[in-house]
Amino acid sequence: MATQLKIDFVSDISCPWCVVGLRNMETALAAIGEEIEPYIRFEPFELNPDMPPEGMDRADYFATKYRISPDEAKRRGGEIQARAEEAGFTMNAGEGFRIYNTFDAHRLLEWAMEEGKQRALKHALFTAYFTDGKNMGDHETLAEIAESVGLDGVQAREILAGKDYAGHVRQSQSHQRGRGIQSVPTIIVNGEYVINGGQPPEVFEKAFRHIAGEVAKSEAAAEAV
Repeated sequence: MATQLKIDFVSDISCPWCVVGLRNMETALAAIGEEIEPYIRFEPFELNPDMPPEGMDRADYFATKYRISPDEAKRRGGEIQARAEEAGFTMNAGEGFRIYNTFDAHRLLEWAMEEGKQRALKHALFTAYFTDGKNMGDHETLAEIAESVGLDGVQAREILAGKDYAGHVRQSQSHQRGRGIQSVPTIIVNGEYVINGGQPPEVFEKAFRHIAGEVAKSEAAAEAV
């Protein structure tokens, strides 16, 4: 019988390491196969909550935020791109790439979870942003991405035009920070075990197998009582 694992994947659309982490996590789960039955939920986390609608040049933003030179920011970006390629993802985050506000994208992801398409939308948003360079703060762009994974475009536009899911996103982010989360991706399994960062597939696989073993032991002990 497969061991059930509840996986909270705390991340932001504008986080390149979240792309790497998600793809490598999925590779690990595929390698494990039917031994584990994962339930994956994407939890919101804004790295740049004060980002204006027009966004900001990524190299300039990194240079300001981390107090590094634009050349160093570009070098680090190249390293991340290489890791993304290893994970099978095309990341075109070069010259002129911008960082946008992602709050509304997180609102759509909450709705997509109710519709059973959260994971599909997460992947589509990552591709639209990091591969195609689309504006994650633009409502029409977000609605079109939602439509591309089978979500209702009219409803998506209505959600984006209003405040639906805004309170939930803020509450969830507050909860994540209350957990002590300050960087993403952070992967929390069964509300107890934590895996940080864009780890290689083998690290995820080893962690999931260990956690599944601990869960199985706990369940066996409970049945024996």
